[in-house]
Amino acid sequence: MGHRNAGYVPALGRDILTPLYDPLVRLTTRESTFKGRLLDEAGISESARILDVGCGTGTLLLLLRRRSKSLLAIGLDGDMNVLAIARSKAGRRREKIALAQAFCFDMPFPECAFDRVFSSLMLHHLTRAEKIRTLQEIFRVLRPGGEMYVADWSRPHNLLMRILAFSVRLGDSFARTADNLKGHLPALFRDAGFEGVAELTRFATLYGTLALYKARKPLMAAAQQQARIVGSTLHERIGSELQHDIVDCAPRSARATEGPPPVDG
Repeated sequence: MGHRNAGYVPALGRDILTPLYDPLVRLTTRESTFKGRLLDEAGISESARILDVGCGTGTLLLLLRRRSKSLLAIGLDGDMNVLAIARSKAGRRREKIALAQAFCFDMPFPECAFDRVFSSLMLHHLTRAEKIRTLQEIFRVLRPGGEMYVADWSRPHNLLMRILAFSVRLGDSFARTADNLKGHLPALFRDAGFEGVAELTRFATLYGTLALYKARKPLMAAAQQQARIVGSTLHERIGSELQHDIVDCAPRSARATEGPPPVDG
């Protein structure tokens, strides 16, 4: 599967820059510090099932493997080039990591498959519609009570951070980064169904303010989801029966004139 989806944005905006991603992020974002803090906040158990959405070059996955060899951790990204770098990094370190090439707003995983989902410097690449779909997908694949941990650009907390954040807006477009830099991510998390949404901390970087967030899928989500499925099925069945009654009750002359009712495709 190629990564040329409409509007797709590579890690640094252009494919030619992808090989520079690791050194640039390492030098400009305090990467080891904020990703280590993100993992610390997650409180991951040895039996946890982990998904890294927009895993890029696999840095977070390799940090996870360093902490525990027994974790089930999968990285997902739509870019074949960064996944190739991730595989190469893992090979050099003699680590085995599981990678899936797919888009974050259409994940190939069943419902309630993971205990923790991470997203690091990915959401700001997406349009508002893609952010919403991605958060809905994360919500779907998390188990009830499971948690999402996000590290991404946030509303600048002082004038210097506002000036530095301009480069992020130029690189990924003003429209795509607007929700991040206006501080709207927590509201989007809540709209997707998450509870316990909190900003954990902020980091000052050469690209502006980087915030860490936490959110939880409600324990009642499974029952609510099942109720929606049952309700939807019942609604369709009732609608079908009502449509059948309307057709059967039509005057015989009208039915003869109009011909048989249409058949769905």
